Amino acid sequence: MDFLLPLLIGLAVGAVSTWLVLRARIAQLNERLKQERKQTGEKLAVLDEAEHKLSDAFRALASDALKSSNQSFLELAKATLEKHQEVAKGDLDKRQQAIDGLVKPIKESLDKVDSKIQEIEKARTGAYHGLREQVGSLLESQKELRAETSNLVKALRRPQVRGRWGEIQLRRVVEMAGMLDHCDFFEQQTAEGEQGRLRPDLLIRLPGNRNIVVDSKVPLEAYLEAIEATDDPTRTEKLTEHARQVRAHIAALSRKSYFEQFDPAPEFVILFLPGEVFYSAALQHDPSLIEMGVGQNVIIAAPTTLIALLRAVAYGWREEQLAENAKAISELGRELYKRLGGMAGYMTRLGKALDAATGAFNKAVGSLESRVLVTARKFKELGTTGTSDEIDELSPVESSPRMLQAPELSAQDDGQTEPE
Repeated sequence: MDFLLPLLIGLAVGAVSTWLVLRARIAQLNERLKQERKQTGEKLAVLDEAEHKLSDAFRALASDALKSSNQSFLELAKATLEKHQEVAKGDLDKRQQAIDGLVKPIKESLDKVDSKIQEIEKARTGAYHGLREQVGSLLESQKELRAETSNLVKALRRPQVRGRWGEIQLRRVVEMAGMLDHCDFFEQQTAEGEQGRLRPDLLIRLPGNRNIVVDSKVPLEAYLEAIEATDDPTRTEKLTEHARQVRAHIAALSRKSYFEQFDPAPEFVILFLPGEVFYSAALQHDPSLIEMGVGQNVIIAAPTTLIALLRAVAYGWREEQLAENAKAISELGRELYKRLGGMAGYMTRLGKALDAATGAFNKAVGSLESRVLVTARKFKELGTTGTSDEIDELSPVESSPRMLQAPELSAQDDGQTEPE
């Protein structure tokens, strides 16, 4: 270990020497760096000054060059612009003409459309004016109709007026059906029954000796009250009551025994409702009325339904009349055939008589020619007649009457037919 101590001391002395050398070298380098920095700062100052001088000189030169260039550029640009303006003006004129050619038809079409729009506007204004007048007239008519309806409702509340109105409606229906001309109905016929006097409003006679009874005395008080109702529940209640009244009237008609009192018995009884609204309102609140009425031989009929039924009756009468006419024509044909047979007998006898008369005439002519005229002509030869006229010669009748050849006519010729 003793030999290490001198070694370590030697190393330490060497290291210190090296450190001192390095420190001196660093001091030299720092001094040199300061000198170079100083020189560099001086060079930078010179460069900055030169840069300022060059910048001022360049700015002056650039200003002079710019002035010269601007003048030349403006002159060149002015010439070029004038040239382009000339070309553009010519192109603009051509494009303007082309645009005019395109726009002119559009302008004309727009003018036409504008004129049409003005005409339509005038027509619309006139139509609106006419529509306003029509609406005003309609409102007036509605007011009048409402007033008339109110008056009609008030009038129909009286049983006498309601009954008379029903009779008038019934007569109008019969007239429209064309039954008046044929007189196939009887109004206000009466019959006596167990329940008192039965008085239907119409008794229609059918072909084949059949009848149909029509009654139009249906109660309408509930329906009239429903019209005047101001709320829906009350209106519904009154219409339901109207349907019940119609049902009750159907049952009453079935009990009136029209089927027993009229001879021949009617096929069924028609309950005539003098308005379609009465019929539809009753069915709306009681759809079983039709089925119930059919079950009791009572048919509910509105004016249109009754017109259709009466048309069918009129058609049946026309068919009946045609059948009667065919029967009468058959009888007339049979009688005519019989009389034609009798006339054939007369014609045959007349032909035979004419044939006999022709034979007698020919014999008389022959006798006259051969016997009488021969002697008469001798008077002329003796000159005792005092005239030169000749006696005409008579000719016999060569034709004979044509006899009947038809077997239907010749068979009737028994020689005994007498005139009828």
